[in-house]
This record gives sequence, C-alpha cells and structure tokens, in this order.
Amino acid sequence: MELEQLFEITAEVAPPIVIADTPDGTRAIFHVTGGKFEGPRLKGAVLASGGDWFLMRDGVGLIDVRLVLATDDGENIYMTYTGRAKVTATGLTGIATAPTFAASTKGRYAWLNGVQAFAEGEAMPPSGVKYKLYIRK
Repeated sequence: MELEQLFEITAEVAPPIVIADTPDGTRAIFHVTGGKFEGPRLKGAVLASGGDWFLMRDGVGLIDVRLVLATDDGENIYMTYTGRAKVTATGLTGIATAPTFAASTKGRYAWLNGVQAFAEGEAMPPSGVKYKLYIRK
C-alpha cells in the first residue's frame, strides 16, 4: 500500500484525571488544551474541545480520542481515532492509531469524510503528543 502524508499534528493536554484499578484497567482521561496541525492540503489549530479516554492494562494503552480541528481558512473538522500503545515505566512507545473525520459535506474538506487515515505517534512529555497521519495515494 502506498501512503502519502496527510498532516502532522501536535496536541497539548492537561494533567490526567486518573481512575486506578478499575475492572477494565486504569483509566486516564486527558483534556486536550490546544495544538496545531499542518500538511500539504490543510493546516490549522487543534481546539481545546476534546480528550483522550485512555485505558491502561497489561502493558497496553488503549487510545480513544475525539477532537476538533479548526482549519486556517475557517472550517471545523471533527476527528476521532482509536489505537494502541505500549506502556512502559518511561512512558508510551509504539503509538499507532486509525483516524477518521467528519467535515461539512458542503465545505472544502468534504473529501475527508471518505478517508481512513493511519497514524504513528509519540508522546511529547510532559504534556503532549505528536502524530504523523497518512492516507492511501
């Protein structure tokens, strides 16, 4: 499969709300406080409107994110993704996710509604994460 980069995104997060030792694992809820994204076809800001309902169990982190992207030309795009990461004593590694999008069907970014993206990420301690998103050519 040939991929092309959609954009790179950096999200900043507040300290997590932690609910330890639930029957499913330890839940850490991260509020997204801002960020930015930029790629060949779109760029803009990550709004302080989303979060990650992260679940840690058995050395694996289950990622569950929802956020809003505000393009530099005035459109809002809903982005959601789930994925996995390895949880180690020093943080997260091997972050992989599968983002999807919801944009206005009448807007410039309606093409995103049919896109299944693939992303690899890395933690940016102490309070953020960075991803590179790709789509099929």
